[in-house]
This record gives sequence, C-alpha cells and structure tokens, in this order.
Amino acid sequence: MTPAGGSIPEVVAPAADGLAVQPVSLWTDTRRNILRQRVAQVGLILLGTLLAIAIAAPVIATHDPDDTAGIEEGLVTSSQFGPCIHLFGCPNDRPEHFFGIDRNGRDEYSRVIFGARVSLLVGIATVSFAILVGTLLGSVAGFAGGWLDNIIMRLMDVLLAFPSLILAIAMVTVLGPGLLNAAFAIGIVGIPIYARVMRASVLSIKERDFVVASRALGESSRGILLRRILPNALTPLIVVGTLGIAGAILDVAALSFLGLGAQPPLAEWGSMIGLVRNQLFSLPHLIIAPGIALSLSVLGFNLLGDGLRDALDPRLNR
Repeated sequence: MTPAGGSIPEVVAPAADGLAVQPVSLWTDTRRNILRQRVAQVGLILLGTLLAIAIAAPVIATHDPDDTAGIEEGLVTSSQFGPCIHLFGCPNDRPEHFFGIDRNGRDEYSRVIFGARVSLLVGIATVSFAILVGTLLGSVAGFAGGWLDNIIMRLMDVLLAFPSLILAIAMVTVLGPGLLNAAFAIGIVGIPIYARVMRASVLSIKERDFVVASRALGESSRGILLRRILPNALTPLIVVGTLGIAGAILDVAALSFLGLGAQPPLAEWGSMIGLVRNQLFSLPHLIIAPGIALSLSVLGFNLLGDGLRDALDPRLNR
C-alpha cells in the first residue's frame, strides 16, 4: 500500500550475501568507467603532471622566464647556448641552465615550464568559448527547427567551408597579432563543430518519450530545453571538447610560430620554436624542449578524449 503521504518509498533489493545494494549515481558510474580505460589513465597522468607543473611554475623554475641574464653572463657572445648541469659534468664556474639558453640569454627550462601555463589557459579558454557559443546556437537550431535552423546552420556551413587555420590566420591578420586575438580567432572557427554536434544531439533527444511526456504535462519550451534536453545532450560535447583542446593548443602554437599569436617575450611553446626555427641543427635543444612539451600536452588531451568516448558510449561499456 502507498503511505499516507502519497510517496512511494525507495525499495532496496537485498544482495545475495544479505547486504543491501546501494544505488550508484551516474557520475560515479562514469568515473569508474573512465578509470577503467587504460588510455584515459595515461591521459590523466600526463595532464595531471602538466597541470601540476603549470601551478608550481614559480617554485620549480630556476630563473625568471623573461630574464636575459645570459647576456650579462657572457654566454651569448661565447656561443655557449647548450645545457649546463653541474651534476653531469658542467664546469662549476658556469651558471646552471638545464635546457640551455636561447639567443636572448633567457633560460630555456624556465620558459618551457611557464609555457605550460599559457598553453593550458589558452586551450581551455578557447574551447570553452567555442562550446558555449556552439551549444547555444546548436540547441536553438535543433529545438526550434524551421527557418531559424536553416539560417543558423547555413552560417555554420559558411565557416566550415574554409580551412580552419587559414580562416584563423585571416582573422588575426585583420585583428592584429597577439595571443588574445589568436585565441579568439581559433574559438570562432571552432564554433561550427560544437554547434553541429549539439544540434544532432538535440534532434535525437527531443522526440524521446520523456520529452514528449514533459510537453504533455504542460512544461514550457524553455524548461524542456534547459532541464530535459541539454543535460542529456552534453555527453558527445564533452568528448569532442576534450579532443578540441588538443587541436586548439596546436592551432594557437601554429599562429605563434608564424608570429601572429604570442609575442615576445611571452613564454609560449609555438613562439619559442618559431624564434629558433632556422637553428634546428645548430641549436636543436631549443626546439626539442618546447616541441616535446607541446606533443605531450596534445597527446594527453587526445588520450583522455578517447577514454571519455569509450567510457561514455554505452555500446562500448561492459
């Protein structure tokens, strides 16, 4: 019988050993699925290490990343750009520089460490902006349909007609060089991807039974979109967004490499590689160090995105 209050009590079925089985929340189940994925584990380790380095940069860096002390030390004039580690036999009369110094006398190790802050911040901020705008446009287009859907998606098709990096270069050329303008341009060219993903999710969800039931019970269109459809449409967006951060970091590094993104003396991996691109064989360590850091950060986000896709896809969950 139903209690006097009218509510039905939650029944917990006893387990085989006599203990009650506690219900598992969606987020707990998702977290467990993610941690079971080997690729996600490796990605989390890489990104966790990168995040720890970015947070602790002022502590673990040995020099100011913009300090040109190497000029006063006479290292630039004597062409002693290579790494110097006393533990590995470098003379004690030379100052220690783990990754060497660049042609301006700045410590390469400290610049790579501080570059993690710039790359993480720009990548996450850029994709967050693109997801926010893309989610708004895609959800409205998919839920409203009709002429509004056609207008929004044709605008997205126009943006997708141009290669993303070429369009970003054109936008930065108009706006002017700078890290903020480069991040804004990369965010703009990424909007159509997230808009199309969100629109496809909304179209597949808005005709499901629980949405039809909410509409029949008189819930407003705004409530249906915000409380019923959007929470169930975010799963593919999370996966695409995680993979998109890796692409955004690479695109911003490419613009900085061309001199359109981060401007000296800001420590940014793409800009650091671009400044010494003509010294690949004479000063390879100045390219290898930021190149490895850039590759590991992109690899971490790609592995995490693959793990999220496997963990959130019910067809791949076992």
